[in-house]
Amino acid sequence: MVENAVDDAVTSDAKDGRGRLKEATRLIIEIVKYHPRYFFIAVSGATVFAVCTVASSIGLKWMIDRVILVRFNEGRIDSSAIVVGSILIIGIGLLRALGVVVRRSYAGKTEWRTAETITNKVLDHIVAQPVKWHRQHMTGDIVARCGVDADASVAILAPLPFSSSVLVMMLVSASWMLYVDVPLGLLAVTVFPLLLFLNIGYQRRIDRYYNLAQRELGTLSEAVHESFDGVMVVKSFGAEERETQRLAVITSRLRDARIDAVYIRSIFEAMLDAIPSLVNIALIVIGAMRVKSGAMSVGDLSSFIYLFTLLMFPLRIIGYLFSEIPHSVAGWSRVREILDEPILSDPLLLIGKTQTGTAIEISDLFFSHTPESDLIKNLSLHIKTGRTVAIVGATGCGKTTLLHLIAGLIAPQSGSISLQDGGVGLVFQEAFLFAETLRFNITLDADVPTAKVQQAAEIAECAEFIGELAVGFDTSMGERGVSLSGGQRQRVALARAIAQDRSILLLDDTTSALDPATEAKVIHNLREMNGHQTVVIVASRPSTIALADEVLYMRDGVIADHAAHSVLLSRRDDYRELINAFEHDRDSTASLSRTNEKDI
Repeated sequence: MVENAVDDAVTSDAKDGRGRLKEATRLIIEIVKYHPRYFFIAVSGATVFAVCTVASSIGLKWMIDRVILVRFNEGRIDSSAIVVGSILIIGIGLLRALGVVVRRSYAGKTEWRTAETITNKVLDHIVAQPVKWHRQHMTGDIVARCGVDADASVAILAPLPFSSSVLVMMLVSASWMLYVDVPLGLLAVTVFPLLLFLNIGYQRRIDRYYNLAQRELGTLSEAVHESFDGVMVVKSFGAEERETQRLAVITSRLRDARIDAVYIRSIFEAMLDAIPSLVNIALIVIGAMRVKSGAMSVGDLSSFIYLFTLLMFPLRIIGYLFSEIPHSVAGWSRVREILDEPILSDPLLLIGKTQTGTAIEISDLFFSHTPESDLIKNLSLHIKTGRTVAIVGATGCGKTTLLHLIAGLIAPQSGSISLQDGGVGLVFQEAFLFAETLRFNITLDADVPTAKVQQAAEIAECAEFIGELAVGFDTSMGERGVSLSGGQRQRVALARAIAQDRSILLLDDTTSALDPATEAKVIHNLREMNGHQTVVIVASRPSTIALADEVLYMRDGVIADHAAHSVLLSRRDDYRELINAFEHDRDSTASLSRTNEKDI
């Protein structure tokens, strides 16, 4: 169904049998290192089970030859033989059960503890990466690497302890069967390599489909996550059917890869059932002939068939192990892609410290998103402590990028940034709230006194609507703060920055959703906090710009001029035209809003 897609997807990954074996061995060695004690306890329990499984056939042989046949042939009951046989069978059974309990318990602990460790390791690695790295990766794909890929990588651990003990069982049982009867033993032992080669051949054919399915699962996770995030856009433009079709194409590729994998696995499972069953029939026929000739006893044949039958399930476990190898290798390779990526340098480490009285100092700053053009070029500025400064410029001139550089979210190509002690609080234009309480969204679960939380809410003009909430600061905000309006979310985000007590506040058009009166109150409150708080506002509303102590006018990636708003209006025609355009946009928006309200 997906042969062409499979061939294209795995051409670079094609490996011979030796390469696959090496890859699986490397995977086992790496993941066992996380919790070796649990793993080896599980292997020990499985080994006890393996030895007792072989030994149970000896107990069966004893009871048939020493008790059952004696009763039939001689008409008497050997009480001592019954006692010895019973003790032998019961003792071996109890040890075997103990081995099963230990193996299963510690195999499970090994798998899930390892999954937890790997997931935490991936999460720590992702969290350590700066914003630049996150912008280069899809959120859905990252979620898949931490979830389904991490779980897939440890799937091999569940059958591994039992499968390793099967090797012990095969050696011991082969020796015992050859000791009981060489011809019959040789016939039985030939099944072991036959099933082993069958498993290896299966693994060679199936791994390409597992690799493709794992990749498609990551792609689906990306698409679904993106679709959920953009659900409002999809619904607004009536694109539900097109979005459904887009996801359907991805799921169909995933479905086809898994159907092909199931098809191959079904053939493999059928052969695993058929081969031992046919051999078992041959053993019974040949064994009966050997008993008739006197070469072996009924007890020997019974224990032989019993042991061979018992071995078939463990040998199927080896098949299960081989079937999980491609799945685990595919998951582990995707996990390793994340873990092998170097931790990019933290832009905050590039930021220096300013002299007393200076909040922000930037010299000869260059930054570009693409090699072809510089968004910010040779930018320098100096902002004194305690000032309220507005950054004004046309769309796309680099205002938001400049705030991100100051906050240390991204690193410049060259130049220097120095900040005063006390940290930076950045408030984005699109305020993000967690589906937690209002208190959590302001404190981010930090140890912030209630008095400071209340003060931050008052400065951000949140007190009025907080008083209307069901349980005040303990009210749940819902997903992304859905229970609040855009302006209320902006004020909560501002209160969050204030409560963290940072010396520099960077506001990226944070008050755009507020009415002019509320905005004026917020700006006034910020200026009155204390003389050491520095506020930098990216603004497009003339009333906001007029409230600033100083305006930095950005144009073509540089600070073209800086002065008070009134001064810039009087001496720069381009600045005046920009402010007039801002004012016209505001008037048009307000007029449209009034028209809509009238129509309603």
